[in-house]
Amino acid sequence: MKRLENKIVFITGGNSGIGKASTLEAAREGATIVVADLEKNNHDQTIKEIKALGAECLFVPIDVSDVNSVKQAITTTVAKFGRLDIAFNNAGIGGVYSGIHDLPESVWDRLIAVNLTGQFYCVKYELQQFLKQGGGVIVNMSSLGGLKAEHGLVPYTVAKHGVIGITKNIAVQYGAQNIRANAICPYYVETPLLSAAPEEVHKAWIEGTPAKRLCTPEEVAKAFVYLASNDSSYCNGTQLILDGGVMA
Repeated sequence: MKRLENKIVFITGGNSGIGKASTLEAAREGATIVVADLEKNNHDQTIKEIKALGAECLFVPIDVSDVNSVKQAITTTVAKFGRLDIAFNNAGIGGVYSGIHDLPESVWDRLIAVNLTGQFYCVKYELQQFLKQGGGVIVNMSSLGGLKAEHGLVPYTVAKHGVIGITKNIAVQYGAQNIRANAICPYYVETPLLSAAPEEVHKAWIEGTPAKRLCTPEEVAKAFVYLASNDSSYCNGTQLILDGGVMA
């Protein structure tokens, strides 16, 4: 039996990068996939690839920084499939390098709205559904920046530390209700977001990693499936680090 057989899996930011890789990996493991992403992002190719794997799927528009958008995406999912089993709160935006003293307030506000408040909105309404149906699994996307400082990226590290705090609190408060929550903390991942970085910066990231390479979206996707499945049934409130040895 596949590890996510007959599970309804909701993935934010599911149309590209880590999110897309995770939708495909979950589809291979037998899940029904809900791709939740911005309406403006063309999702046709992602849906096509999921269906080619034999999985049922649905696209729902979502802006995680808008609470009504989050509520509607989850309501649509439950209306279509009758329940929600697994949520991967993966949507997020990258940081802007700046000192704290000269960081524009608008940059802080936007990044916290998407990367932290958006996580809160998602888990709040996912938890409401899980409590109605008797359980569920949450996987939250944090970062190595959720465990240590990242020079010049204060709002990003604050948000990602906060995601770990939310994750731990879910585990403590809802473990007795058959609800688990864990976080993934990768180092830099080879996604389209990183491709915009200058070549010398990209090279420095690789050189700073004992593995001498960066993580792939597929490796994060496999970590997600592990945390989403019964293989990790006694894993709750933890952080799975994918860093090629950086923290060592």
